Amino acid sequence: MPDSRRTGRLRDPAARGESALIAYCGAMRKGWPTIADRRHMSKPADRRGAGTSTVVALLAILVLLTGCADFSAQDRAKDAGPFSANDESFAQREQPRPSPTEPLVPPPPGPCVDPDPAVIATCLQSTAGVMPGDDRGDVTVVAERTTGKIITTKRYGPQRVLATIPVDASGDGGLIDFAFSPTYAQDRLIYALITTASDNRIVRVAPGDVPKPIVAGIPKGATGNMGAMYFRTPGELVVATGNAGNPAAAADPTSLAGKILLVTSFSSRANPPPRVLASGLGSNVSLCPSAASGSLYVADQTATEDRLQVLESAGPKVLWTWPDRPQIAGCAATAGSIYVSTTRTQQIQALTEPTRDKPAITPPTVVLEKRYGALGRMVALDNGVLQFATVNRTSGNPVSTDDRVVKWLPPSSSEDRT
Repeated sequence: MPDSRRTGRLRDPAARGESALIAYCGAMRKGWPTIADRRHMSKPADRRGAGTSTVVALLAILVLLTGCADFSAQDRAKDAGPFSANDESFAQREQPRPSPTEPLVPPPPGPCVDPDPAVIATCLQSTAGVMPGDDRGDVTVVAERTTGKIITTKRYGPQRVLATIPVDASGDGGLIDFAFSPTYAQDRLIYALITTASDNRIVRVAPGDVPKPIVAGIPKGATGNMGAMYFRTPGELVVATGNAGNPAAAADPTSLAGKILLVTSFSSRANPPPRVLASGLGSNVSLCPSAASGSLYVADQTATEDRLQVLESAGPKVLWTWPDRPQIAGCAATAGSIYVSTTRTQQIQALTEPTRDKPAITPPTVVLEKRYGALGRMVALDNGVLQFATVNRTSGNPVSTDDRVVKWLPPSSSEDRT
């Protein structure tokens, strides 16, 4: 990061824009809502804390990213090779397009330019958590699982590294997910779920400092480390942990594996144990809170099936299962639909979000298939746009621009998806 960001000085308008970007990212992860969120929430008192000036200040980060230099020579040189598109047999639906007044930016040279206009980040190492960086979805913030980097970028770049966290990336561990402090503009703190040589843990990262543990001792394994996190309110961090390859640990009340945890203490000293909201989770757990309904949906993989659950007061309730195990890796809820992304079958599937009037779940519909290869985490914006990341470097057949983040507008619920 530039020195001005490390010292917390915000005299530069671009620095103020980047600060606002991170504040908005936290809001878009549904931890604490924007003004638009509040208009649709049935219990506004449960999610207080978003600032009213956040969206306006976000424009500065777009200026910052557009005005910076192109990819470095090293970026142009790495991953060079012939571009080979993934299977595009699926007829692509309508994609987000620039507004008529938005100037078209010519592509820079180099192997990290993807010809698909929906691709907004390229040449990433294996990805993990992803979140939108603005209200249109043009900017993304993504974790590189294997390098420990948190990167923000947009189409044609550049890539800006916001933090680099030491991690153990063996198996499916590493930088698993991240969340920005609700007061990032003042404290510049980032919270992350990471794998170390001895455990999985939640850490707090400040500029120029080593990561400080907030919750340690979460079991790690050769597999089953992938989890998720988001701020439900400014004082409540919800964290999902994988079962570390041991279903018995997920059922063990003394273990932090395979759980949904509520963290409310964030000091770098010894903190009380987090509250357990749910147990019995499998591997590769993802969270998708719905701003419209206030529900929290959970997707995971078990030894016999993949599944989608909703967290209720009595515990998780199964909404749908996939016995064919497509390897669900991400989920997102927006515009009355729940979406899941899959790694093995390379799909996005959509389910109608249950409501009080229509509580029944109908079979999921494939809305995107085999266009970008193996898919990982995803996140939704309130305008219905999704951002999702590929994991082709570790789980697919990578092209020269992998791994990537894609901005994609699903077909509307009124369209015929057959």
